Formats: sequence, structure tokens, C-alpha cells
Amino acid sequence: MPFAAGLGAILLASAALAGLTETGTRFSLSFVNIARRAGLTMVDVCGSETHKKYILEMNGSGLAFIDYNRDGFPDLFVVNGTQFGLKAGNDLPTSHLYRNNRDGTFTDVTRAAGMTYTGWGQGACVGDFDNDGWDDLFVTYYGRNRLYHNNGDGTFTDVAGQAGLAGAEGRWNSGCAFVDYDRDGKLDLFMTNYVDLGADLSGTPAPGSGEFCQYKGVPIACGPRGLKPGLNYLFHNEGGGRFRDVSVTSGIRQTEGHYGLGVLTLDYDNDGWPDIYVADDSTASILYHNQHNGTFRDVGFASGTAFNDDGEPQAGMGVAAADYNHDGWLDIVKTNFSDDSPNLYRNNGNGSFGDRVFEAGLGRIRSYLGWGVLFVDVDNDGWPDILSVNGHLSPEIEAAGSDSRFKQKKLLYRNLGNGRFDDVSSEAGPAFAELHSSRGAASADLLNDGRMAIAVNELSEMPSLLMLDEQTRNHWIGIRTVGTKSNRDGIGARIEIWAAGIKQMEEVRSGGSYLSQNDLRMHFGLGAARKVDEMHVTWPSGRADVLKDIPADQQIVVEEGADAWKPQRSK
Repeated sequence: MPFAAGLGAILLASAALAGLTETGTRFSLSFVNIARRAGLTMVDVCGSETHKKYILEMNGSGLAFIDYNRDGFPDLFVVNGTQFGLKAGNDLPTSHLYRNNRDGTFTDVTRAAGMTYTGWGQGACVGDFDNDGWDDLFVTYYGRNRLYHNNGDGTFTDVAGQAGLAGAEGRWNSGCAFVDYDRDGKLDLFMTNYVDLGADLSGTPAPGSGEFCQYKGVPIACGPRGLKPGLNYLFHNEGGGRFRDVSVTSGIRQTEGHYGLGVLTLDYDNDGWPDIYVADDSTASILYHNQHNGTFRDVGFASGTAFNDDGEPQAGMGVAAADYNHDGWLDIVKTNFSDDSPNLYRNNGNGSFGDRVFEAGLGRIRSYLGWGVLFVDVDNDGWPDILSVNGHLSPEIEAAGSDSRFKQKKLLYRNLGNGRFDDVSSEAGPAFAELHSSRGAASADLLNDGRMAIAVNELSEMPSLLMLDEQTRNHWIGIRTVGTKSNRDGIGARIEIWAAGIKQMEEVRSGGSYLSQNDLRMHFGLGAARKVDEMHVTWPSGRADVLKDIPADQQIVVEEGADAWKPQRSK
């Protein structure tokens, strides 16, 4: 029996019984972890499994969905780290590229694709930087980065050096996103750096040796506070495969002294120009407002997105955006360290945000350390839900008898459509009962059937792949954007849809979550609506296309300037 055809029958028996939500309606969807059966068998390596001497061994890595062979089915790249003291050999850990077999399974094509580099991998983001029709992949490292140019034949070539994006030894590159910040049709690159460790870690304080080297009395690796912060970078795409460092002239460097992690691009003020939000650890988060002239200004403090309501910096990790309340403005969710709440920044539409985390019902659980976070409409009802993955820093925390746990559950909050979310984690199936120390998370429609799957990079374990055991009764639409005057992927395009009297809005973006990349295709749940009545696509070039009467339950392709849509055709 093909795996996809038998997925519901095989997994239904293991599904948890659904309970009642806050509104009294039954949440009947069940997620199962199909990673092992799907062939995602690599083990994440991030230093020692039992004890962490350096903070570099704690943060883990992200992952990225990328349709590298353009067959219409998203493939998966899982970023991997390494260990200190490993000797050269054939069994060194590498990141892995998995090809989607279209039946719920994957094939490891890492060696054939030419991606067998070993290093302290951190994050990944996707974008067709040379507009040749094949998506490329940028991977950040502690050390030299990789820019994998897609050759269009199933292989990649690392061109980071000649592109000017390799960086330097000892630099801890973390989050990244391709973004056409000047709207010239070429994708630029934004990148955060976490801690400036230098190339030699011998000077890093020992666990337990100082104020910032313990957690609740338990000695752990030091940092980030007490260590030198990293720097944020913006690179302008010059064409011809070259990028130019414009971090200073663009104003990005006017804000320094931060430990940068998650990166989010969004047009938060609806002015047609992409802005950049950075989740910072233990320091104020940053909102870079695009000034339309090649420069940015940090408005994090003025916008209300830099601190919590008490004016204190938080330890931000992952970040995501969506118009969760359908008011036409993009909102932001951010995960934070344990003993704190996440943030749900509701966009007020006047350049400011208000944190509605408690009002929305997300602030009750404070024992989780959040990393990857997603807005994803898991039940296709037209209201984006929130999924976060969690895990603490180091196994020593649990071994020493602390009240915190190294391995933690994932959380799923269902959007109730009234500004509130309901915690349905305990009703969402066996995948949400599993314990892991999770890091990066990303979503994609793996089978093109409307079921959004979530891939998670698990520290010192195989990845998780959360999949619904059966389809929802609600309808949906998937959209791939193809730019002509704009960048080829349409990154930065805003899509607005009207279906059954409800308006939804989202943007095509690179990067996000925690050091990760969702499928570049947009996904909208439509509830009971069997068609999209009207769709507006506003491209980075400024062109607006209007399309009407699109039947639901399919993946479509929208090309800039075509004034029409076409069904996605699988190769």
C-alpha cells in the first residue's frame, strides 16, 4: 500500500482522543510523528549529548523546506552541527538534504547534491538569488557560511566565497533571510550574529564560573550575557553572483550590542516596503523600519516590540508573522526563555504594537523554553493558529534536580477567531505528547493535499515530522508566486484573498521561525468556502494583479503580470 494512500488508516489507531476546546467545540485533528517512517533518520549533533561546555553546543540548528528540483513537492534540508575534537573520516556529521518522494517518504540525496560539509551549522534560508528559476540555499555557521547555488540538475555548488558572503572564522552567524529591501528585482541578504566567540574558545569562561554561567544554581555553559555580542549584516545583491556589505551605510549598524537569533521580514506598516524584525537574546529586540532610500531605522522601542510590558529585555528566540485577527495588519509572535511568556504583538495600524499574550490566552504556561514558532492554519478554518516547539539548554539542568526539564512538549494554540487562542496541545495527537529538546521548526504542504506538516530539528535526536493522520473537512488554497519584474520567487509579495466574506492576508517571505524556512508557497485555509472569490497580489515591483473565482483545494501558480492563474503541474 502506498504510504500516502494508507496514511490515515495506518496512523488513526494511534491518534489521541480529541477533547473539547474553550468554546465547547471539539478539536478533532490528530498529529503523529512520521519522521522515522518517512526516512528522516539523521541525528542532530550539537556538541556532547550529556554535558555542554560552551554555549555553542546549546543553541541547536534550524531547517528549511526547499523545492530544489522544481517538481512541485517541497524537499527538506536539515541543518546539522558537529562536536569538538572530531577527526577526519567518512562518518563526520553533515547537514542533510532529503528529496520528497511524493508519498510521505524522503530519500537522502546529500552526497549526490554535493552538500557534505561538516561544521557548526546554525540556520538556513531559501531564495533564488540569481533569478534563474532554481531556488538556492544559504546556510549560516559558526565559522564560514555556505551559499549553495542550485545548478538545476540536482546538485549544488558553494559560491559563498566569490559572492562575498562566506564571512570569517570565529564569527557566529545565526538567523538569515533573503529580502529585496530596495525593490530592484534582486534578492539581498540579511543576517544576524549571536555571540562574538572568536576563532579560539579557550578564553571562554568555564561552566559555573560566573554570574552568567549557571541556571537556578546549576552550573551550565556561560552566556550570552557576559560575552561579546555579535553584529547584524545586510548584503546588497549587485548582480552577477556578487553581494556588497552595506551594513553600515544602510543604518543596520546603528543598533549594536545585541545577541541576534530569529529573523523576520514583514511590511508591518503597509507602505509597500519590507521591514526586518530581529528576536534578540537577553537584549532589546530590533524592528528595522525601511526608509525607502536604502536605509533602515530601528523603531523597536517606539513601536513597542523591543521589550516586554515592564520595559525589560527578554531572551527572544523564534519569530513569526500573520494577520491573526484579520484586520489587515501583520502581527508578530515571538518565543522567549523559560520563566517568561512569549509575546503576541498585535499591530495597532499606526506604527505601534500592543502585547496581547495574556489577553489572547498564550501567557499561562511559563515553564517552557520556546524556540521555533509558526503561524499555520492547521485546521484550514481560515484563522492562523500558533505552534511553538520547546526544549531547555542542557541535560545538566534535569540531572541536577532542577524544576525545569531539558526535553519538553510542543504547544499548539488554536485561533478562535475572536482575538483569543485555545491551548489544544493535549488534544492534538500523540506527536504533542512526545518530549524532545526542540530547536528549528518549519511548515509545508508535503503531499499537496492541504495538510500542513511541521518539521522540527531535535537536539541530539532525529528530526520530528508532524503530520495530520487525516485531512480536515475544510477547504484550502496553495499559491506559488513567480516574479517577472520582481524577484523570481516573489519574495515580499503580499497576497490578499476574499472567500465566503472573509478577507485574509499574508506575505511571501524567506527565513523566519528559529533559524528556519517554511515552504515559499502560501497556504490559506478557506473553511467551508469552495472557491476564492477574489485574490489581490501586490508585487515588490509595485504591480498589483487581481484574480477571481479560483476553485479551492489545489496548488496554483500566479505569475506577475499574467492576470491569470494556472494549476501547479508536478514534474
